[in-house]
Amino acid sequence: MEFITNTPEETAEAGRWLGVLLARRGTPSFVAMYGNLGAGKTVFVRGMASVLSPGSRVKSPTYTIVNEYRKGPIPFFHFDLYRIADASELDGFGFDEYLARGICVAEWSEHLGEELPDSAVVVTIEKTGEDTRRITVEYLGEGEIL
Repeated sequence: MEFITNTPEETAEAGRWLGVLLARRGTPSFVAMYGNLGAGKTVFVRGMASVLSPGSRVKSPTYTIVNEYRKGPIPFFHFDLYRIADASELDGFGFDEYLARGICVAEWSEHLGEELPDSAVVVTIEKTGEDTRRITVEYLGEGEIL
């Protein structure tokens, strides 16, 4: 799936679309996010959270590594892996346990290396203009995302 967005609100709406699909699925899922600094990754996550944890105040977990949102039927975990040097550091904060407990979305997923789950949803956000973004969503698992 590909979206072209022209405003932060449209980027958040693309995130809401994915949030709806993951909520319908209702099982633990992993979303790997890629994009340069300022591309709109956190804005996209805010859109997801509006469905998965309504009313939660979403901000980038740059210094805490993970923010937990529990206002929905399944826990929603938002990771910022920018400060992770490599995947070997993931065990230090129980990354695998998060994956088994809810819907996880990780900014800067390139830091995961070989640890990217096989059934991940991959979201890539590219700046194509000052406010314009190209967002691609790809499911790496078998069949459809649902």
